[in-house]
Amino acid sequence: MDGSGERVDGSVTGGSAAGGGVVGAGGEAAGRKGPTYPPPTARGMSSALERNIQALRNRRERDEAEATLQERIAEAITRFTGSMTFVYLHLATFGSWIVANLGWIPGVPQWDPSFVVLAMIASVEAIFLSTFVLISQNRMAASADKRADLDLQISLLAEYEVTKLATLMAAIADRLGVETSMDAELDEIQRDVAPGAVLDEIEASNSAPAGG
Repeated sequence: MDGSGERVDGSVTGGSAAGGGVVGAGGEAAGRKGPTYPPPTARGMSSALERNIQALRNRRERDEAEATLQERIAEAITRFTGSMTFVYLHLATFGSWIVANLGWIPGVPQWDPSFVVLAMIASVEAIFLSTFVLISQNRMAASADKRADLDLQISLLAEYEVTKLATLMAAIADRLGVETSMDAELDEIQRDVAPGAVLDEIEASNSAPAGG
């Protein structure tokens, strides 16, 4: 019994030693500092993207410089009327006007008790503000049309390049004797898209009656 007990104690002691070895290995592993090589730092934007951003910024600055004096005034007024400063100014002005003409301020005479003058001022202001907003919207619409034309030209160029690449890949596949499941669709892919025909089809589909 004593001998077996010693063996049990010995096995337990050995197990403790093994556990200590595991703990030591874990502590050694925990003491290591990450991977051997640090991850690469994130690269900035590509040179082509930076050139495009700079070109767009230069074009926007040129458009702003070429704007007429009337357009600049309308843009400044529209920008100011769309700010919270304009809201606070109207709250203070109209609020004091209403409070004073209601007779709530002692010693201040009522110069517009029926608020007819206030309504006239608000109506005239609304007419001019709507005009300034329309001027700014027309300028923004012209810029949006230019960007839409640019997007269309880029899309057409990309479609043309993809069509030529498909034609080139089809010629290479024929030369190498490669057959794929896309052979039946290559003729359609290699056709150039006619923008005028697409627009005519869209207009025809939009003008067609819903029941048809």
